[in-house]
Amino acid sequence: MTTLFLIRHGETDWNRDRRIQGATDIPLNDTGREQARAAAAELTGRLDTRRPVGVVSSDLSRARETAAIIAGELGLAAPTVYPQLRERAYGEAEGMQIAEFHSRFGASHRGGVPGAEEPADLRVRAIGALDDVVGDLRRLTAPAPASLVIVSHGALLREVIGHASGGELPLEGERLANGSIHEVLYERDRLRLVSYAPIAA
Repeated sequence: MTTLFLIRHGETDWNRDRRIQGATDIPLNDTGREQARAAAAELTGRLDTRRPVGVVSSDLSRARETAAIIAGELGLAAPTVYPQLRERAYGEAEGMQIAEFHSRFGASHRGGVPGAEEPADLRVRAIGALDDVVGDLRRLTAPAPASLVIVSHGALLREVIGHASGGELPLEGERLANGSIHEVLYERDRLRLVSYAPIAA
């Protein structure tokens, strides 16, 4: 069994300004760095340090830096980077204000954006990425149970939570805050949602 702590990266200036980021590589701002440190402090009380713990992230800089801060605060090895964990590409909507996006395309988790990765394809990629990262950790830690801190992005984590909850979550109008932590159990190649911390959109 592997416990997964799914963390959305800290805030960027585009998050602050309510812009769609997608695959555009926007760095953390100082608020985002504080959110990463706060996530590490919360993990201190939730991680079972008797078990092996790994840290992985998307290859986009906002996720990589969040993961590096968390690993440093917890005294863990440097994060391993997996490009498969990167954010959904939003095509022509990248850089667009969220209000404009909603007026043109509806909810951000729906499809139909020109040039964007479709949500169903994103879910397949996300679950495949989890299979890869858990498989790599298990090769290093089996047979002991382990924990894995995964720093990724809002749309990708939304698809993982949807899969792990049997489609019940996230509810319409909920989003994942920067630096938020969501816990999932990965057992026998199945995902089960343990905790979920949404906020209103």
